[in-house]
Amino acid sequence: MEQVRISEAIRFGEDFELDRESYTLRHAGRVLKLERIPMEILLFLVEQRGQLVSRQQIVDRVWGEKVFLDTDNSINGAIRKIRSVLKDDAEEPRFIQTVTGKGYRFMAPVETPEQPSTETAAAKIPDRNWGDKPARPKRLLVLGIAIALIAAVAVILDLYLKRPRLPGRSAAPAGRVMLAVLPFENLTGDAGQDYFSDGFTEEMITQLGRTDPAKIAVIARTSVMVYKRNPRPLDEIGRKLGVQYVIEGSVRRDAGRVRITAQLIQMKDQTHVWAKEYDRDMKNLLVLQGEIAQEIADETEFALSGRPKAKAGGRPAASASTTSYEAYDLYLKGRYFWNKRTGEDFERAAQYFQQAIAKDPHYALAYAGLADTYGLMSTWTIAPRNEFMPKARAAALQALKIDETLAEAHASLALVAENFDYDWKTAEKEFRRAIDLDPDYATGRQWYAEYLSWQGRFDDAIAESERAQRLDPLSLIIATDRATILYYSRQYDRAIAECQAVLSMDPRFGLARSFAFYALVKEGKFAEALEEIEGGPSTVDSPADWAEKAYLYGQWGRTAQAQHALVKFVQLAPQMRDRAQASIFAYIGAGRKDQAMALLQKAYSEHANIMTSLKVDPRYDSLRDNPRFQELLRSLRLTQ
Repeated sequence: MEQVRISEAIRFGEDFELDRESYTLRHAGRVLKLERIPMEILLFLVEQRGQLVSRQQIVDRVWGEKVFLDTDNSINGAIRKIRSVLKDDAEEPRFIQTVTGKGYRFMAPVETPEQPSTETAAAKIPDRNWGDKPARPKRLLVLGIAIALIAAVAVILDLYLKRPRLPGRSAAPAGRVMLAVLPFENLTGDAGQDYFSDGFTEEMITQLGRTDPAKIAVIARTSVMVYKRNPRPLDEIGRKLGVQYVIEGSVRRDAGRVRITAQLIQMKDQTHVWAKEYDRDMKNLLVLQGEIAQEIADETEFALSGRPKAKAGGRPAASASTTSYEAYDLYLKGRYFWNKRTGEDFERAAQYFQQAIAKDPHYALAYAGLADTYGLMSTWTIAPRNEFMPKARAAALQALKIDETLAEAHASLALVAENFDYDWKTAEKEFRRAIDLDPDYATGRQWYAEYLSWQGRFDDAIAESERAQRLDPLSLIIATDRATILYYSRQYDRAIAECQAVLSMDPRFGLARSFAFYALVKEGKFAEALEEIEGGPSTVDSPADWAEKAYLYGQWGRTAQAQHALVKFVQLAPQMRDRAQASIFAYIGAGRKDQAMALLQKAYSEHANIMTSLKVDPRYDSLRDNPRFQELLRSLRLTQ
């Protein structure tokens, strides 16, 4: 079919009008909101109407040949937005047809309207300075990339920092100041000295977090360190982190001396509340860091509250519990890799924590870090749970033997209690103890929110998740955990939005992609769910993808395709390190309930953590009337 040249407005469907010159989509004369990338893709599809347009053609047109973004997820998201604004249906499309594994086709007939008069055109086109000529593709490409890069950071924050709050919940507790310590800049000229400035940033966060938790909340390290390599204007940082104040500064080390500058800035008018410079001999590095961090914390609390510093409580500074700077440095490296949440990075984190313990066998925080690492390696099925969960318990108990007030160690014990022992009472007690000791420990609140959701206490879980997000706004795992809570509570549309926000920040964050897929299935958006698999990073022979297809086709009512997908999954499943959960969902999708139940009973006998969500996970709904399933819930003490 001949290509349509969109040099003027064209009409299609029920009074839709697409105008390249004004760069607008209208319906019945009303301008519809459509972002830059979806608009470019819609224009391209309409130009090629009736023809199959491949994903690669879309990439070449919209982003160019040398693009280093995950375009598959971007295309999926853009097509969803186009369908949403056109009120199109992926299963029974009127405008955009998906050709699975191939691309897309614009189906609707189009017509060119009669040329309107100048007066009419001026009345209909919004008053925007678009220029006299259509934007050139190259110019649009540059603009699109710039907007996409900025939007990638903004989308997730807009979704969970600006979303409507639960009734009675404000953005922050009344009277509590939100503060961020930005990464202190290394001015030595030697990148090898970054560990010192990073360590000082960590000290500041810890010291300020201990000042007066009822009055001052400090953003977690994970979120602020984003700005080390990606500095942004202060007003943007303040808005995105949701803080009223920031501390920024620099560190310079020269010939046995250290100079540290720091300043407290109020976000609403960018005024400097105070600024100070510290110039000291560098005799004992750890003591020096702690002393200066404490002085800055004192200055900050006095500036914000008008009274001297309150007696410190909560957890100690990371450096305060060791006299070895090497151990402290190794601990910081361990936490850095632990936060990446991949199998390889967990292994590196464990190595660093073990090295820190070797340097100082009495370093409680290093034991707590090791407990966290072993615990997540087990729950994420990266290591044998029957070997690593006992190791996690031992490391946490050793940390508490050294320092009973360590919030991290209590949270680690809770993780073992819920995921391995199915001991819900102990888990809640340890989570509460961790939060009491350190109200600003974002990970502890994240895990407690997850625990609450597994008990079906969704209002409490969402509230706790919001508290974790306020403390660590840029954490992908905290945002994804919130999405899973929404999924468990059957709020599928909100779960999809949260997952898409995470994927806009990191398109390779697999947990968010997985829950977006399952939420789409539960919403009955089967074609869109299939697109998530087809457009994902896996190959066509991925056993995980075939398991998801078996589940999808079963829910879709396509029995033969579900059976075929199950056969493919069974053939490829030996490639997977841990295939229990994928197997269960594949058998559920194919209607093999007996096999699914047998695998669940086996998982329970092996202390598998996939049992924790049995009470609330919608994927198990087809098994809930099975007596064996009800018996499992009783064995897990999840019937209340």
